[in-house]
Amino acid sequence: MTNPLLPLNTALRKSTSRLCTSGVWPSPSIISPKYSYSCRQTRAAHSHSPFAPRLVQRTASFRTSSNSAARNVLASSSGIKNTVIPYRNSQSSTSIGRAAYSYVANPPQEPLIQNVFEDVTGTWQYVVVDPETKAAATIDAVLDYDPVTLAVDTRTADGLLALIDQHGYKVQWILETHAHADHLSAAAYLQDRLAEKQGERPPIGIGKRIGQVQQLFGRRYGVPSEEYEDVFAKLFDDDEVFEIGNLKAKAMHLPGHTPDHLGYKIGDNVFCGDTIFHVDIGTARCDFPGGSASDLWDSARRLLSLPDHVKIWMGHDYPPGNRRKPVACLTVKEHRELNKHLKNGITRDEFLTMRREKDYILKEPRLLHQSLQINIRAGHLPEPTEAGLQLLHTPIKLPGTISTRPGKTAEK
Repeated sequence: MTNPLLPLNTALRKSTSRLCTSGVWPSPSIISPKYSYSCRQTRAAHSHSPFAPRLVQRTASFRTSSNSAARNVLASSSGIKNTVIPYRNSQSSTSIGRAAYSYVANPPQEPLIQNVFEDVTGTWQYVVVDPETKAAATIDAVLDYDPVTLAVDTRTADGLLALIDQHGYKVQWILETHAHADHLSAAAYLQDRLAEKQGERPPIGIGKRIGQVQQLFGRRYGVPSEEYEDVFAKLFDDDEVFEIGNLKAKAMHLPGHTPDHLGYKIGDNVFCGDTIFHVDIGTARCDFPGGSASDLWDSARRLLSLPDHVKIWMGHDYPPGNRRKPVACLTVKEHRELNKHLKNGITRDEFLTMRREKDYILKEPRLLHQSLQINIRAGHLPEPTEAGLQLLHTPIKLPGTISTRPGKTAEK
């Protein structure tokens, strides 16, 4: 079966400034929020703070139903899987599938890291903390979405908020590695809730190339430009250094999976997003628009050129049958020695052949269309229609015998 994303990828490579088509047309589906938060255009000042959002009562305005319920997520089987600070000592542990989790005394300029696994989409989320000031950054937070009921849920994001509140962290940054195509971003929801708690809105940051992705998918899905322009407060330059409390962090451009993809290096840790996965999985797919197996190889080699002890924190994990639990990070040395796509001895040509053959037969992600429409908006939901509905467009695939309207047959 041919990968349905390949025609779109080819079109983007020809031009990122024009509409890409793949023979399917968007049709609207209704978002049915179980929990709700403000759309982008309702983010005015709250009466008690110039920074907090103004939430309005409307058919689909977004509020959580219970603060206590959010805190209970920490103990829920559907919430946070690892609530301690993960630390892997590669010198004392030789089993790749088993990471030692404990609270540790971090060396100077090293962060505390909370890793939180969202098992529906296989996504690792992170809260990275300066232990001296308790300033923090979130990375790749997930907004729950059920494609069957069309319901948006903030259970996972509320778990992150409960963790932040429990430890007294102050979030300075809400970071995204790229515009995800497999899960919805909770960035806007976290920003609204944190503004209420902290009295100021932490900026949402992403790489400076996000504009080409927004324009492409804005046209493809009919998203009004005013709903995705200027939604990211910070567009990082390549290798730009920024601060999380007293910690120094660096934005690393890691293209391949997508052209806008970033990693974040904080101390001896790199949060690599969808670049490198667990050694028994290898690397991320490259068939999305603007993706490139060649660029992914270069990005992976850049990561594996770092010192042996540097920890690479992954954006996803999909444990195979012989490995029961998801793993958040492995060291550079472990990847060099054991990563099935990148280990010592594998050549660039071998990698490119393998990656392209694998991508050719992959199916599109289950939440591809919903994720892209939300994530180019930085996690904000669509503005309601005159009827009060918030809509996403989902393409349908038509056989050539079915007409799109009387007298016209659908093109294949």
